[in-house]
Amino acid sequence: MDAITSFPVTRVNLQTGKFEETSDLVVTETPIRITINETNYATIFCTPTDLRELVTGHLLSEGLVDSYEEITSVKIEESLQCRVTIASEKSVQEKLAMITPFTRIITSGCGAEIPWPFTKLKDRLGFRKVTSKLETTADRILGAVRNLNARASIYRQTGGVHASALFSEDGVELAFAEDVGRHNAIDKVIGIAAERNLKLDKIFAVSTGRLSGDIVLKIARVGIPIVASMSSALSSGI
Repeated sequence: MDAITSFPVTRVNLQTGKFEETSDLVVTETPIRITINETNYATIFCTPTDLRELVTGHLLSEGLVDSYEEITSVKIEESLQCRVTIASEKSVQEKLAMITPFTRIITSGCGAEIPWPFTKLKDRLGFRKVTSKLETTADRILGAVRNLNARASIYRQTGGVHASALFSEDGVELAFAEDVGRHNAIDKVIGIAAERNLKLDKIFAVSTGRLSGDIVLKIARVGIPIVASMSSALSSGI
């Protein structure tokens, strides 16, 4: 399935009032259904690129696994049914029991089907303290933002996605992804980093999306010490 779809549209010239039948490029949004050890976990609405990395990053950033090594397999079928096997069955069932009231259908717009009880979820799942001593410069962060803009090809064609990327302390791009959802874009780059065995405490993240509490919590859970955004931070993120 392609990330971009062409749709017929009627375009109006506001100066002449004339109508034109043409086509426009639209970003694709599709559901991927996830089971963990044969237990239904969630349906994520996403752009159908880097799907394996999306699922891997989501498991890590949501605290369902503590390390990439806990994930035994991720199999994505043509129907976009994703079957995940995780080694520690008891631990997974306990975490699924905690998270089930909060996460069933994960939409690209808001991240959950109900208002997200951030403080309750933070207290119940928890995360380890970020202890990295990573330092970088403002120039390198601004350069990373410019790089993010330059790399966002799906956005330039459709205007309908977010982008995220990970960079080394000296400003070298290590992972990049676009998705219709800002949460998904973060999960994708985390998944890419996990599969490449990158040290997450030695890199910084850049995103086009708002830094809300749930976004920052994803970053904190995996130990990334610095995150910058082209959009504003929210009080929950701070």
